Amino acid sequence: MSAGVTRRSLIAAALTGCVPVIALGGAPPSSRKSQSAKMRIEFSFSDHTFTASLYENAAARELMSMLPLDLMIEDYSMNEKMAYLPRKLAVQGTEAFADESVGDLCYYAPWGNLVFFHAGYRYSRGLVRLGRLDGGAAPLLTRGKFPLRAQQVA
Repeated sequence: MSAGVTRRSLIAAALTGCVPVIALGGAPPSSRKSQSAKMRIEFSFSDHTFTASLYENAAARELMSMLPLDLMIEDYSMNEKMAYLPRKLAVQGTEAFADESVGDLCYYAPWGNLVFFHAGYRYSRGLVRLGRLDGGAAPLLTRGKFPLRAQQVA
């Protein structure tokens, strides 16, 4: 165990539901519980403006450091829109997930693009969940290719 972390403090933290992830020797899981209210992005395209709350992970923090961004958003398949980033994000330490949901904001590492899911999907290797759309996926149903502005919510 690391300095300052005792077995007693770990047991007490576990009983209160506050087990420090560092004390367990791992990275935080890619669960929906790791969402951070302070990391929010506003997206604008066509006549739509919507926000997403990002999870606390390295890829999401790196995306935030790139803002503001001017990208192109376009349809891909029948369940998502995508936008290519100017450079790839680091994805070390990311995990597979199984609770896929409409409204997920993800990053597809092999192609280097953001993925906005507006219909059901299944996890595939290389997909990193960055966060969730705050108000639902309705804006993403507008078909076509549009300039997309991404900026930090103040």
